[in-house]
Amino acid sequence: MTAHEIDYTIYGEEMQYVEIELDPQEGVVAEAGSFMMMDDGIKMETIFGDGSTKNEGFLGSILGAGKRILTGESLFMTAFYNNLVGKRKVSFASPYPGKIVPIDLTEYRGKFICQKDAFLCAAKGVSVGIEFSKRLGRGLFGGEGFIMQKLEGDGMAFVHAGGTMARKVLQPGEILRVDTGCIVGFTQDIDYDIEFIGGIKNTIFGGEGLFYAKLQGPGIVYIQSLPFSRLAGRIIASAPQAGGKQRGEGSILGGLGNILDGDNRF
Repeated sequence: MTAHEIDYTIYGEEMQYVEIELDPQEGVVAEAGSFMMMDDGIKMETIFGDGSTKNEGFLGSILGAGKRILTGESLFMTAFYNNLVGKRKVSFASPYPGKIVPIDLTEYRGKFICQKDAFLCAAKGVSVGIEFSKRLGRGLFGGEGFIMQKLEGDGMAFVHAGGTMARKVLQPGEILRVDTGCIVGFTQDIDYDIEFIGGIKNTIFGGEGLFYAKLQGPGIVYIQSLPFSRLAGRIIASAPQAGGKQRGEGSILGGLGNILDGDNRF
């Protein structure tokens, strides 16, 4: 194996974290900001790119870091190593309510494709690269643009799904249509494209966007019920307006409700 062989335990229900057990000289890489806690004796190091064998050397490190810029991520990742004799543990937390999904890349022929903000951490040696879309529609309207992340190697990786996670196994030719933001990731054999919803009423009044993702099997797809963009949108919509007044929640009165509430400003 080129990747370090790590053991792990996932704790929690709504706000999960993954605890990774490192044998001597084993390591794990993680996105900046996902670290939760670690035992004494673990060395933390900021690295360019992902530190995999694909990105070894100065030029390889620069190319690996450049790939991360294309996906909108930071130039750097954080590596954690166990330099002592005994076993040590390090933990990483999910960024918002949801589920942490363990991905054994050996079960998926060494490659898994995911949304750019889904990756949490992985065994040292797993390559975190980019997956270009060759289809114009997917690139323009897919929500993730032409680029998604790809995890390659023979180790364990961990991705995060917001809300409740669904795992769908698609048979050859079987089609699943999904909101573009609800996709967490899928195996490399999945055929992924974007379709226009169609219909004037659906387009103008549907409130679900103009496009959805069409996923065709064979392969495995992971779906999340609460994308971060949807969560952030609800928070912004419920935030107090200027002057300290909160937006009416579901009220059909609109501005009339503010008048009845004693607010006569327009």
